[in-house]
Amino acid sequence: MSVFPRHHGVLEALKNRARYRELIPRQGHDFASNDYIGLAGSDVLRQAGIDALNRGVPVGAGGSRLLRGNDAEHELLEHEAAAFFGVERTLFLGNGFVANMAIFSTLPLKDDLVLYDEYIHASAHEGMRLGRATTQEFAHNDAADAARKIQAWRAQGNEGHIWIACEAVYSMDGDLAPVAELYEFAQQFGGTLIVDEAHATGVFGDLGRGLTHEIARDPNVLALHTCGKALGVSGALICGAGVLVETLINKARGFVFSTAPSPLNAALVRAALNELQTNPERQLAALEQLKQTHVLAKSICGLEGFESQILPVIIGEDGPTMALAKTMQNKGYDIRGIRPPTVPKGTARLRISITLNTPLDVIEQMFKDLSAEMKKQQLPEQANG
Repeated sequence: MSVFPRHHGVLEALKNRARYRELIPRQGHDFASNDYIGLAGSDVLRQAGIDALNRGVPVGAGGSRLLRGNDAEHELLEHEAAAFFGVERTLFLGNGFVANMAIFSTLPLKDDLVLYDEYIHASAHEGMRLGRATTQEFAHNDAADAARKIQAWRAQGNEGHIWIACEAVYSMDGDLAPVAELYEFAQQFGGTLIVDEAHATGVFGDLGRGLTHEIARDPNVLALHTCGKALGVSGALICGAGVLVETLINKARGFVFSTAPSPLNAALVRAALNELQTNPERQLAALEQLKQTHVLAKSICGLEGFESQILPVIIGEDGPTMALAKTMQNKGYDIRGIRPPTVPKGTARLRISITLNTPLDVIEQMFKDLSAEMKKQQLPEQANG
């Protein structure tokens, strides 16, 4: 007799719906990672790690930041990151998921409104679920819809603070948020704009500072720059007004009760930020590769409408999507299928990620093989749903 029969039943149901998840080894050409500018395995970070260990930087923190876990490397990183991103304060946390949960569960208060893009990351939803503010979504990348909902909320007599939340580059659709328009509405209604820069950091903006780099000094702008994607390490930097950072230090449970990130990790993030500043050619190379990749996608596969390094190829149903992903993996391309609930029902897709780890000639051959397979399986060639 099976132990935990209901759990077995849940897993079997996922298998029957082609939604069962499993860990598979890293193999083949990289079309799946978020290592957009090729830093994760670079000599730059490898040497930075060696240098940090040689100067005595600890591997472990030994406790939370509010106990004995606060290391000089954490404070150096936060100081340097504040200067780089042009903000008053930054706070370093273990990862982007915890950082988003900290932001949304702590900063919006009772009687406030969090107005968020419908495609915002799951971590933001978890934070809102734990928070006390009213929450409401607006149509994806539709700033006008956001404005209408703000006006309707105010018309009902609500006087709380408004927090407008979006991602700079959406992780599954690869499109860019209308940051300038949302910022304008935040100013108009006396609100705060929260932008998750996770997939923009290192790729977009001056020296990879993201889509908020021109408005970052405004105290009513809060940005989250994660360190595990283009920066090649792990962790997250919450960047904004000092009073908001102090509030997180005092009230965010994910910060207060968590062991501090490794000081060695903080030293590596410092090295990654320094690389963005001293070697802008890395970002420029990534942007040029994106430009050429978009041309190849259209000329070979008829795929177009892409805005970033994330190329969604919408298949629709879960089974055919995962079968095509497996076929491409067998051909030597690490391409992953993405299914609901990560994306809306009926929009299962290949999420093709373009990084400096993969040469352009391999990218070109991948599109040729993808086109052939889609024709063989009689799948529609389309992009962005």
